[in-house]
Amino acid sequence: MTDPRLFVFGLGYSARVFADRLRAEGWRIAATCRSEEKRAELEAQGIEAFLFDRGRPLADAKAALAGTTHLLVSIPPDGKGDPVLDQHARDLADLRTLDWAGYLSTTGVYGDTGGEWVSEASWLKPTGERQKRRVEAERGWLNLYRQYGVPMHLFRLAGIYGPGRSAIDSVRDGIAKRVDKPGQVFCRIHVDDIAGTLRASMARPTLGAIYNVADDLPSPSHEVVEYACRLLGVEPPPLVPFDRAEMSPMAASFYADCRRVKNDRIKRQLGVSLSYPDYRAGLDAQLAAGL
Repeated sequence: MTDPRLFVFGLGYSARVFADRLRAEGWRIAATCRSEEKRAELEAQGIEAFLFDRGRPLADAKAALAGTTHLLVSIPPDGKGDPVLDQHARDLADLRTLDWAGYLSTTGVYGDTGGEWVSEASWLKPTGERQKRRVEAERGWLNLYRQYGVPMHLFRLAGIYGPGRSAIDSVRDGIAKRVDKPGQVFCRIHVDDIAGTLRASMARPTLGAIYNVADDLPSPSHEVVEYACRLLGVEPPPLVPFDRAEMSPMAASFYADCRRVKNDRIKRQLGVSLSYPDYRAGLDAQLAAGL
């Protein structure tokens, strides 16, 4: 039997947590990066590393992908489309050792529902260019499954948080803001629960499946910041109306959509039990761990 090997296109925050979990189980890990410096760093950590970017495909895709049993794609599409599909769709279609493949997408593909709940069966109504590109990328990955049998699974992730990327960290760094937009809620997911969901999908593959990955408690962002301040014993920043908040265009764009995301399918089909069913559990655990 072939030793399991995970190949990751884009070893970002979520993908790294997942890859480290599999490494602890004895898996071989390979991943792409964009610089020689990063490649050397990953190799020193025992991860096979390969240079990849738009306009710079894998130098020898057949050799790089050889022996891959599981594939994770976490690189977002750019203005030209999905760089992995555009440059390596044929290589992946020809990869006969592959048992499972996952694409990390976003719940942003649902667009704005005015706070109504969405499920995997909901219409996709992306509001911005980034979200529209995600919808096109999802279609491309599903087509790779339908046309060539690549064992794809789509994971639509809510707002990702965890150690190093949470309200606790932004409060400590002095950059936390409490922005008030009445009726606005955001859905979140702890990075460890993303890893747990991916692992559960590997154990119960359903080719072509789509999963929302979100916790149980959509909440306003200012409540999360207030809770983090309470945990740290500091005074929360003032509550500022959205129309007077000074935010970057990227930060402000997240307030354009408001939706609540159902997570029933990962629980029912994959048997997922969230380690952090709401932001309080996630922040409590981070602080208790001294992170």
